[in-house]
Amino acid sequence: MNKLLILCFAIIMSCTNTTAKSSTDMQTKGDILASESQGGTEQKSFKIIKDQQQLESEITRNFAASGMEPVMKIPDFPKDKKLVLYNLGTFNSGDHKVSAIKSISLKDNVLYVEIPEYESGGMAIQVMSNPWFIFSVPSNYQFNSVELKYSK
Repeated sequence: MNKLLILCFAIIMSCTNTTAKSSTDMQTKGDILASESQGGTEQKSFKIIKDQQQLESEITRNFAASGMEPVMKIPDFPKDKKLVLYNLGTFNSGDHKVSAIKSISLKDNVLYVEIPEYESGGMAIQVMSNPWFIFSVPSNYQFNSVELKYSK
């Protein structure tokens, strides 16, 4: 009985002894500069945008791929940020446009982007969509892959 009690106490203590953040585990909140439900690529992918000219080119190209002109004023390239274009791939139905970023974290050269989970409204029109969005991260973030995390 004493061994069981000690084991339970050890498990409880190990759960409370976690560190908040290590130097390889950074977190922040990202800002969306542009987002649309059409115009992205068929496969999930990301691209780092390096300057204002490339930002304008990517926004114009993605809107043109969906048959539209940009419906927004193209934002200025931020000085202290890195911009990322993320293509979500192809979806069969629903509006998968990313409207918010809950958090961004970096761990082991992987950028994790937490976004609200898509909630289906029931019967959705069957339309293929290729959503994409451009968001900012701190300029000191170094990563070689991006993963989306969906949360409620």
